[in-house]
Amino acid sequence: MPTTVGTETTAVDLIKNLLILEHDAIAAYDSTIERLESAEYRQQIETFRRDHEEHVQELGRIADTMGIDKPMEGDMKQWLTTGKVALADLAGDNAILKAMKTNEDDTVAAYQRALDNDITGAELRPLMEKGLADERRHRAWMETAQG
Repeated sequence: MPTTVGTETTAVDLIKNLLILEHDAIAAYDSTIERLESAEYRQQIETFRRDHEEHVQELGRIADTMGIDKPMEGDMKQWLTTGKVALADLAGDNAILKAMKTNEDDTVAAYQRALDNDITGAELRPLMEKGLADERRHRAWMETAQG
């Protein structure tokens, strides 16, 4: 189920939904780290997880300046993102990375839509650009690593 994050009509909703999406991503990364057999893969995934934590911090700072009540965890989509990883665990590391790549497809799409969204003003653009670049880098590594 693709995400609709990035299509919001207010900056408040955009920031809230990106925070939820990032918390969902962190949960999926935690699940992935627990399941991967390859130490090399785990190390890279931990690096990507830190990128998501950084996104949460940056989005949180913006939320604070805008007076937004920050979501501190994911939503029901977390069950989908972590569930795909859990099921893929039955087939090994490559399947886990393939499941995570589909999660990254969602985050890439969300940041691209957010960047293209008219409500994304100059103060939000650098964060959206960095988020999009990070998510594209994560996805590209997963595509390459799974062979």
